[in-house]
Amino acid sequence: MIVVNAVPEITLNDGLTVPAIGFGTYKLNGAAGANTIVSAIDVGYRLLDSAFNYENEGALGEAVRRSSVPREQLRITSKLPGRHHTYDAAITTIQESILRAGLDYYDLYLIHWPNPSKDLYVEAWKALIDAKKWGLIRSIGVCNFLPEHLERLIQETGVTPSINQIELHPYFSQEKQRTWYKEHGIVTQSWSPLGRANELLQDKDIQVIADAHQKSIPQIILRWHIQLGALPLPKASSPGRQLENLSIFDFSLTDEEMQPIAKLSHPNGRTFDQDPAVYEEF
Repeated sequence: MIVVNAVPEITLNDGLTVPAIGFGTYKLNGAAGANTIVSAIDVGYRLLDSAFNYENEGALGEAVRRSSVPREQLRITSKLPGRHHTYDAAITTIQESILRAGLDYYDLYLIHWPNPSKDLYVEAWKALIDAKKWGLIRSIGVCNFLPEHLERLIQETGVTPSINQIELHPYFSQEKQRTWYKEHGIVTQSWSPLGRANELLQDKDIQVIADAHQKSIPQIILRWHIQLGALPLPKASSPGRQLENLSIFDFSLTDEEMQPIAKLSHPNGRTFDQDPAVYEEF
């Protein structure tokens, strides 16, 4: 097994510890997907992020079984789809996620999108709360929730999500939202942390910083996430790129290096038109 610099751990508001970087599994399906996830575990990833709608919970579970790493050392995540937000449907979906993966429990289970026009996300949250009480899930959280959605969850249930997974990259840094989450003890996870390999990876200003540290542009961006206090979830298929993305804990960016990256953010920086205030995911 390849050894990388030790990955720091973050303690969530419910006491669960998770690595400061995870591995995204979107579009890693079937036997090939399972092979890629096994490779990621072998390289050193211990937090693996999936979703019911990715249709790869089975591939993820197979990778966990084939890995030489004990199950208790891994942190496995899945997500509840929007079409299953009613209480009964949510409970059944969580059970189905567990059966698909062949696991006894998930470490993290998240509501994938709030789907506010349907106004069922509080009901879905109550299902996650009960599933945690029953031992099906160790920690519960959300994705793509705005502060107003989170306030409702907290006010109506008294339970604060441990994590909010949001689109976050240098083109869309969501500074105000990240500050709100931190003030309320919610860890920010970053999906699409590298901007889905768009022109961000050819940015000349970031290249200057990368050259100074003898690192790649993706490594600089992932380190930027870490220093923001966010938990990035990069995806990579090759073992070399998987290792590269994980090798970001042997250097730090200065304030002067963080600033030009911060200046890349703009209000319309989303990769796709997925504003949680109106976007619906099923």
